[in-house]
Amino acid sequence: MKLTKFGHSCIRLEKDSGVLVFDPGTESDVEAALAGATAILITHEHADHFDAERVLPFLESNEKLEIYAPPSVAASIHESASEQVSERVRVPHVGEPFEVAGFNIQVFGGQHALIHPLLSVVANYGYLVDGDVFHPGDSFTVPETVAKSQLKVLLVPFQAPWSKTSEVIDFVISVRPARALPIHDAMVNDSGRGVIEKHVKMISSRFGTSYEVLENGVTLDLA
Repeated sequence: MKLTKFGHSCIRLEKDSGVLVFDPGTESDVEAALAGATAILITHEHADHFDAERVLPFLESNEKLEIYAPPSVAASIHESASEQVSERVRVPHVGEPFEVAGFNIQVFGGQHALIHPLLSVVANYGYLVDGDVFHPGDSFTVPETVAKSQLKVLLVPFQAPWSKTSEVIDFVISVRPARALPIHDAMVNDSGRGVIEKHVKMISSRFGTSYEVLENGVTLDLA
């Protein structure tokens, strides 16, 4: 399996002829990420994870491209897209595995991390791919079917309005993957990034996890 980051929380996974793209949002290189994609998986409705203005044209022009998303995202697509696109919208459910493009997917979670009690909470899915890679969306949901130290790659929300550094570290420690790769990092500048990374990397290593910086456009071979 190959993994490439295309900015913020947008991740592309490739295996054999299958290509999955997660969270092509406003802070991502959507066009590059979706080139040749087999399926799109959306964690939640926020624009930095689902840029409808750029994603929907890809769905319109690629008749075999499917999209998997929570109900609110699916509803918005049904309202604005053509019938032929609506037919390719799938709503997965927590606890019900499914297969797409040769990948086995498990869905976890249910809701976005709390930003503030006065703000409504939206649905959020975390996706576990082939038991090896976990994309949590905007949450620190721990995939309970994965034993500690068994996950190959944990995609870690690095900085957000709903988190603090101690929670980022605790998320990594709770899962203890072989590798932790940062996502959700478009909002932080280089100075802030260095401070946070130092703490995450140092403490993660004590629990057997290698925290690695993943540059946009660089492909990792996870085999």
